[in-house]
Amino acid sequence: MAEKPPQPVVSGFDFNKASIVSLLYITGFVIGITGVVGFILALLWRDEVAGTWEESHLQFHIRTFVVGLAVGIIGVILSFVLIGIPILLALSIWILVRSVIALLKAQKHESIADPNTWLF
Repeated sequence: MAEKPPQPVVSGFDFNKASIVSLLYITGFVIGITGVVGFILALLWRDEVAGTWEESHLQFHIRTFVVGLAVGIIGVILSFVLIGIPILLALSIWILVRSVIALLKAQKHESIADPNTWLF
């Protein structure tokens, strides 16, 4: 049996398109506009990455932004009756968790199993 040649060891952080969008979403919690920039980049890059593992990531990020925007608007409206505050808190956690999971998978060059899922 022939041995496989050793795989090169990749060290450091891989700034691929999926990782960049994830990082922009995460930094959006500190600098709000970066989430919008990440969304725009995901829209611009989705045709470039068609057929690759990054395609599922960009679909995942686009869905995260659209759902997050809709739920965020509902949360802001409902915050006048105080129920919106927990909705906005849960939304923040949901976006953060999805972004971190996508970032970890992007560093391993793994696709998102179901980019249309509501969970992770």
